Amino acid sequence: MTDSRSGADAVVDRRVLVRWRTAIIVAFGIGGITLAAWGPRLPELRAELHVTTGTIGVVLAAVTVGSVAGLLLATPLLRTLGSRRAIASTILLVAVALAVIGLAAALGSVPLVAVAFVAAGLGIGSLDVMINVEGTAVEAAMGRTFLPLMHAAWSGGAALGSGIGAACAALGVAPSVQFVGEAVAIAVAGLVLTRSIPAGARTEEPGEPQTTGRKVLEWLRGWADWRLLLIGVVMLGVELGEGSANNWLTLATRDDHGEPAAVAALFFTVFALTEAATRALGGPFVDRFGRVWTVRVTAALGVLGAVAFILGGTWWIALVGVLLWAVGVSMGFPLGMSAAAESGPDPAARVSVVASIGYFANFAGPPAIGLLAERSSVLTALWLVAAAFVAAFVASGALRPRTAGPTGAAAARA
Repeated sequence: MTDSRSGADAVVDRRVLVRWRTAIIVAFGIGGITLAAWGPRLPELRAELHVTTGTIGVVLAAVTVGSVAGLLLATPLLRTLGSRRAIASTILLVAVALAVIGLAAALGSVPLVAVAFVAAGLGIGSLDVMINVEGTAVEAAMGRTFLPLMHAAWSGGAALGSGIGAACAALGVAPSVQFVGEAVAIAVAGLVLTRSIPAGARTEEPGEPQTTGRKVLEWLRGWADWRLLLIGVVMLGVELGEGSANNWLTLATRDDHGEPAAVAALFFTVFALTEAATRALGGPFVDRFGRVWTVRVTAALGVLGAVAFILGGTWWIALVGVLLWAVGVSMGFPLGMSAAAESGPDPAARVSVVASIGYFANFAGPPAIGLLAERSSVLTALWLVAAAFVAAFVASGALRPRTAGPTGAAAARA
């Protein structure tokens, strides 16, 4: 009887873990969908607001401001509300912000749109930290690597969000209608999926309650932790590579390699699909060889890819470079998040530190490429991407688990 009951309990526990893992994967997808929702509708959004492209750029900067604030607020929200309620509240904030963007655009209110973009960024930044902490907890509970797959869901969600926007634009659906409809779907999905997330917060080690002052001190101490900063170097390297591809790959393909606009767009599509596929399929490789070797291999391939794209004299060499470049950026961010969460007490605070570094590289890297390109060419400026991959390769040893074992998930479970 005891053995039978134990077996039944194991089945129940397995089902709970699978639902938890699925909920976090869907949450990653929601983040990607939201972040890509307004990109394809910017021309109509600009027309509805009766503003210039420069004004749209300033309004979009509000997303960056909100995201940085969200990275800082994620930890106290997790401690105060617990993981389930914090993630549910954050997804609801994202949904409300998206709906307000649509309604404000219909009303032609630029200030209200800007405030809504700040709120959207706040929700996306907070959600990013929270679901990475949860993803690390899922890895520990199940003893397998899942964060690359989860980040692939974010990439897939971004592709889906862009596709929805493009389809709505082609069908003549107003941005306000699209955004409100997506907001309702996101809110409902968030309320349903968060029921599968275990209650409680995973921000402190058991038996170590901390005062508010100690919690703030712990977060600040993360910026003086050399290992955490080295993990940040890995994040900086791969995120600079990803942000540069998102902003400059198409233009470099068209202007410097002389390919038609359609081919340039296809190159970026290949990049996005390769990155998502590598993340989706990379988990078993991480479990077999560990985080350090995975990042070293992918970063080395990223160096080769960047060099091949820069020096490629024919379209097929440039395309091979794009493929390797995408592999290079694919694993550093999710594995860096996992390593940061496992590197010491208070995983949410530690994740927010390295996420801030990664976000900075993603946002600041493309303008730096642009400034260098003004003095030479985009291809010449992309040597900075190759150098960033080298830095990620050198710093990858910081991703080694604190305890012995081949993988981060196994170490966390131990």
